[in-house]
Amino acid sequence: MPASPPPPAVLAWRDHDPLARTLTGMSLGRIPLAPEPGAAERLWGMGARRAELDRPVDLATPGRAAARAAVDRLCLVRDLTARAVQVDWDLRLPADRAEQTWKVLSHLQPPRTVTGPAEAEAALRAWRTRHYLCKLVWRQGPGFLQIRDRRWGDLRRFTADDPRYPAAVARLDRGAHLTEVAGDIVEELTAEHLVLRADDLVWWLPYRVARWLQEAMAV
Repeated sequence: MPASPPPPAVLAWRDHDPLARTLTGMSLGRIPLAPEPGAAERLWGMGARRAELDRPVDLATPGRAAARAAVDRLCLVRDLTARAVQVDWDLRLPADRAEQTWKVLSHLQPPRTVTGPAEAEAALRAWRTRHYLCKLVWRQGPGFLQIRDRRWGDLRRFTADDPRYPAAVARLDRGAHLTEVAGDIVEELTAEHLVLRADDLVWWLPYRVARWLQEAMAV
């Protein structure tokens, strides 16, 4: 039986400015986090406005344990991005799926480094240049889910009124085994690039907005 991956941890500071690292009273130290909902909210409540992941998000190493570790850390990046907390993280991509993978993740705050494919530096430059908050968001209304996706340059809007979707998204939010969600839902979400596949885990990409940068009607 494979060993369980170590839970994520972050170094955190009370201000987003990198100079805050040097100021007395700004560091919150190293904070271990259980891989469960609420980690980003906990950091926010502690006063964290900048966080550094303890290890890279590795999507290139095969195996369930590596996938679980990567998804746990991607959850943090996604949920901290939703709160506009500055995240310092590093990304390792498989060489054969680089362009598709970085664009799928481009709604997240850009990493410090991207390694693996030959075009990693070009991908990182494009990510940094084109990134803004709320590129891929979702909301839940009475009897429907709506996703707004701007990762590809235009606005793509998806509305799902199938009553199975809320339960599916709840399972996929932290990464679920692909057999835990109805196959037709996984296929549809995969076709629209709304989930990320890591080994046999499937992870929900969009985030719910926690901090709006402009009026909601404009987003």
